[in-house]
Amino acid sequence: MIPLVRYLCTVLLLSQRYLAPVLLFLGLVAVLTSGDTGPLTATYAPVAGVMLLSSVWLTMALVALEDRPHRAIVIASAGGDLRVLVATVAAAGVWCLLLAVVGVALPLAFGAHSPGPADLTLGLAAQLTCAAMGVGIGLVCSRLVFRRQGYALAVALILLLAVLLSRGVSPVNLMLTRLQNTSDATAALIPTAALFGTAMGCLAAAVALTQVISRRRA
Repeated sequence: MIPLVRYLCTVLLLSQRYLAPVLLFLGLVAVLTSGDTGPLTATYAPVAGVMLLSSVWLTMALVALEDRPHRAIVIASAGGDLRVLVATVAAAGVWCLLLAVVGVALPLAFGAHSPGPADLTLGLAAQLTCAAMGVGIGLVCSRLVFRRQGYALAVALILLLAVLLSRGVSPVNLMLTRLQNTSDATAALIPTAALFGTAMGCLAAAVALTQVISRRRA
């Protein structure tokens, strides 16, 4: 599995299709956190929101790297389409983790903050929660599910709005609302960890759905 994840990460790197979502992430984080002097809990809320958008784009780009014949070769070499799908999720997770580390550091460079361990942990956890939801959305809106890119983009936009605006339902909405309304990072850690678990459950459901649909289309 590790060589397969390494292969997918390398292919994405060489294709340069990571540039648009990565530059979007860096640019928006810089704009949203420049000169900020408020509590880091509120600062990391928009950073996590940007991670949601970037992770969707990154995942869709990763899935679209290979055409059907090439993907068939990779599946045959890997020993099954499920292994390739799980490796795709893992590769997207690696890229999102790297972005999350940058997303934790940039607000400290652009703003005036005195961070503690709880603040940094919360910032990382918030971004990974959004990344899990974003990767899941990226999968169900990828070429594995939708043949036409226009439909995929429309569904991705609808799902993004749903997870951002669904009050009391979406783990992303619950987490971002809590971060914006509290200044105590320590108190927010446990609820954020619980929402991260919920987001991982949604990601698992997205993997299962994508696997079922992609097999029927094969």
